[in-house]
Amino acid sequence: MSGTRATFPAPIVEARKWIDGVTFSADRPLINVSQAAPVDPPPEPLRQAMADAILTNPDAHLYGPVLGLTPLREALAERTGRIYGGAVTSDQVCITSGCNEAFAAAMTTLCAEGDEVLLPTPWYFNHKMWLDMTGIGAVPLPTGDDLLPDPVDAAARITDRTRAIVLITPNNPGGVEYPAALLSAFRDLARAKGIALVVDETYRDFHAAPGAPHDLFRDPDWDDTLIHLYSFSKSYRLTGHRVGAMIASPARLAEAEKFLDTVTICPAQVGQIAALWGMQNLDQWLAGERDEILARRKAIADGFAPLAAKGWTLKGLGAYFAYVEHPFDTPSDVLAQNLVHSAGLLCLPATMFYPSGAPEAAKGLRIAFANLDVDGIGDMYRRLDAL
Repeated sequence: MSGTRATFPAPIVEARKWIDGVTFSADRPLINVSQAAPVDPPPEPLRQAMADAILTNPDAHLYGPVLGLTPLREALAERTGRIYGGAVTSDQVCITSGCNEAFAAAMTTLCAEGDEVLLPTPWYFNHKMWLDMTGIGAVPLPTGDDLLPDPVDAAARITDRTRAIVLITPNNPGGVEYPAALLSAFRDLARAKGIALVVDETYRDFHAAPGAPHDLFRDPDWDDTLIHLYSFSKSYRLTGHRVGAMIASPARLAEAEKFLDTVTICPAQVGQIAALWGMQNLDQWLAGERDEILARRKAIADGFAPLAAKGWTLKGLGAYFAYVEHPFDTPSDVLAQNLVHSAGLLCLPATMFYPSGAPEAAKGLRIAFANLDVDGIGDMYRRLDAL
């Protein structure tokens, strides 16, 4: 069986099929909370910088270094060290064609067919899909009512085939932000077991708490265990330009270079130029973007009471996502498709974030609220309340 046949259809693609041929009225347009991607273009000054690069920088149209442009690697190393209060050098940074490629590269350096990786459930479906396609076993790591995994439970699931534990914070799909102490406990577990801890912080710039989200980089030996993944896509609205990053030991990046050279040869130049310009010029703008996301997060929390009174539960909330449980007997995959017609709402069911047949998936829905303003969130709640 081919690798692609070993996994399920891409969930976002499948969900979009649910609205094919459906007409939404002007007084009740579609509310699409299925995907966590900015719908607006980058700010105009950033677009101008990209246009200038296309017109005036001949190198922008050529192959670049496999591991990314040196100035961007240097800038991300400096910023990462500054945010977390640790030491990160440019030879510990590589740029990738989106964070999904960073994950694929990391897994390729860690695993052979038949090896295993622990993924907390509900999991990010693209992580599971990559493991399926490459013959790597995805070991579900259940989470509690708080959607946080337990290091003791994880330790019991580690075997001689385990190569890594993967954590996402702020979490996709759950939204929850992992406490610093929990991340440290997982780092200690991974180090003791001789495996990697992969921490995906795609949504780091929208973390609710001020200051460093954790102290993993303050460990002087962090790169013997930690592999850190990051994305510029959400921060600077560069989703279509595919710019991500992996931060790890130089030795691991040397292995990742083989994979990256084979798959994309190099990350796209214009996207990298944009990411660098954004880091150099858009800190105040990015702070405003974070404030807006936090305002929308507050609207989700403040407006949930009428649904809670009808049996809904808000399980997780943070960055771009709310993870809720519904009170109906209808399974979540059926309910999500019905919501297109009954509420003009497109969201993803928990069945897309759990192993097939998992009972925990029957009630869950992921709501990617970051593309709704406060009024849009209110409209969404009114439609759900009317069900």
